[in-house]
Amino acid sequence: MTTWRFDAIGVPWVIDTSVTLPETLRQAISTRIDEFDRTYSRFRGDSLVAQVSSEAGEYLFPPDIVDLFSLYESLYTATGGALSPVVGNALEHWGYDAQYRLEPAAGRPPSIPRFSDVLSLEGNTLLAPRPVSIDIGAAGKGYLVDEVFRIVREAGIEDVVVDASGDIRAHTSAPERVGMEHPGNPERVVGVVELSGQSLASSSPNRRSWAPGVHHILDALTGLPTSTIRASWVVAAECAVADGLATALFVVKPEVLEEYFSFQWAIIDGHGVLTHSTDFPGEVYP
Repeated sequence: MTTWRFDAIGVPWVIDTSVTLPETLRQAISTRIDEFDRTYSRFRGDSLVAQVSSEAGEYLFPPDIVDLFSLYESLYTATGGALSPVVGNALEHWGYDAQYRLEPAAGRPPSIPRFSDVLSLEGNTLLAPRPVSIDIGAAGKGYLVDEVFRIVREAGIEDVVVDASGDIRAHTSAPERVGMEHPGNPERVVGVVELSGQSLASSSPNRRSWAPGVHHILDALTGLPTSTIRASWVVAAECAVADGLATALFVVKPEVLEEYFSFQWAIIDGHGVLTHSTDFPGEVYP
């Protein structure tokens, strides 16, 4: 396997392939990532979602908005509204804004509107009857991993592992073994996942926590950072689904999500207890 390392959307990426990626393919990947970032980044003043946050209207998005919108509708329904893409203003209240203020504002966070009240879709035109701050951080990185994976596979490359800082999609001749990082100690692992043509996403507030009890994973029903889960891991066919569900596990129990999605999971709760689905692909340590 050969390795290409680069930084994009604020995190390190690693793409392992059975053959060296030609420069034309690397450029296609870089272009796709930049297009996605210019559309959906809440941290760029020139992005399309930045326009939606400042003015009501009808906005023509790239075709990928259809899949993303559908996934978020499913996650919103499955979590009873606790996972939502319209939490941008609340995240800014807690200090996770474009300037990375990382200091909570005074008072309670702003109320988070119902998803369907502020956004709808006609084709790939997004309708926003009032300004709304969109944040697709729950599943966006996983979706982009799927896109990069698709570009590489459509180029005829058989073995590929795309890893965007823990959001991983793999297609290899032998199972890909991935360590499950301990949420309190990055030098330790709590288990190993074996991926066979699947995707893995993990979520933990430990790397984006800037004050006691303050981090980037919010319950959209309360506007408050979650507090009952310390880490989650999800294995699913698509990385976007795995990414979204890894966040959803912070706000609802796994058995609720299993009514809507097919996946395997592991979580560490607030007491440090690790539990997992019976079919979790790999091993976990006591």
